[in-house]
Amino acid sequence: MSSLLSNTITVPAVVAAMLFVAVVVLGLILWSLKRHGDPKLNVDSDRSLSELLPSLCGLTHGSLLSGNAVEVIENGAFFDVLFEDIAAARKSVHFETFLWKEGELGARLVEALTERARAGVTVRVLLDANGCKKMGDSVCSDLQKAGCKVALYHKRRLRNLGRINRRDHRKIVVLDGRVAFVGGHCIVDSWLGDGQDAEHFRDIGVRLRGPVVHAVQSAFSENWVDETRELFVGDDVFPTLEPAGNVAAHVARVKPEHSAPAVKILHHLTLCVARERLWIQNPYFLPDPDALRAMAAAVERGVDVRVMVPTAQASDMPLVQHAAHHNFERLLAAGVRLFEYPKTLIHQKVMTVDSVWCTVGSSNFDDRSFEINDEITIGLHDPDLARQFEAIFERDAKECSELKLDSWKRRGVLHQLKDRAFYLFKEQL
Repeated sequence: MSSLLSNTITVPAVVAAMLFVAVVVLGLILWSLKRHGDPKLNVDSDRSLSELLPSLCGLTHGSLLSGNAVEVIENGAFFDVLFEDIAAARKSVHFETFLWKEGELGARLVEALTERARAGVTVRVLLDANGCKKMGDSVCSDLQKAGCKVALYHKRRLRNLGRINRRDHRKIVVLDGRVAFVGGHCIVDSWLGDGQDAEHFRDIGVRLRGPVVHAVQSAFSENWVDETRELFVGDDVFPTLEPAGNVAAHVARVKPEHSAPAVKILHHLTLCVARERLWIQNPYFLPDPDALRAMAAAVERGVDVRVMVPTAQASDMPLVQHAAHHNFERLLAAGVRLFEYPKTLIHQKVMTVDSVWCTVGSSNFDDRSFEINDEITIGLHDPDLARQFEAIFERDAKECSELKLDSWKRRGVLHQLKDRAFYLFKEQL
């Protein structure tokens, strides 16, 4: 009897142990397949950013494209220009976004896209399945009935189980293959207006013409082909592009297997090559330890490093701001100047370096953008544009509170506990 009881207890225990070992081994295999080695943030060069641009572009899997025209557009005015250009499209409209919620702006967009489709223009619409789940039950069917091609990125299906956490965070529009829009604007009514209050967000986008449009079109094609298997070719989508201006540009968006993503290298490399100033506006600012050390090193070599974020109260994701607060004492102690914008969510993802180069796009300064999401960041080499972005920073700074180390150390115990707790989940927020 005792022998039988012993066997009854032992067999399940052995099976459980074997299952545990199998899960651990499988977890290690998956981790090994996904992991990559991040570069050390230590660049041995005293050359200027302008001289290092070919290196920066090459390391981020891109090329420096000359001859572009760039228009910076803020807040709700972005959509005025966008809808005017959509109405003027004659051959193709490619639209990609992460976030779309039912409302006035969404209704206007459906009207603009369906009108073009009924006019015979090829309209392709790529929507992140998770971020656009509240756009309204009839939107997809309305678009398709008008002749638009619609694809949802990473729907909740069994075949997507291993990549359901990977989202398409890009915001891209390409018209006739000749004009492109890139930035942080989402299809939510909060992006209308002029950032005048808590219900109207601040954001920046750019309108691009010239050779860089092909690179943006390539970014759109990546996830479109992944979801639909459709390849699009010809002059309607990739026409010959003549120079349209004097701005040199490049696009960071590639995520090679077993290698650091291009947007991460771009953002981190700029920390190493800045020589005079590095100004950042970003709504979700959670640099990893290597980036924190690189910012401290930049200050040590005389770089004016400034970062602007929304307050936790103004943010649409206060938990992320509390997670970001975990690093603020370290940044302030290193000499980084931190500004909090209290009026509304400041959503632009912008960097300016040494008053000659700047970036704008969809990428947040955190591990979710750098490691998980699909993103796009446009690098622009043009002193006039850099000064324009710096002027925006200085204007917004007038409405900010600049944090000071001594007072930050004295923030409440509950505030500190929130910061530490939410920092543990920073990659999933």
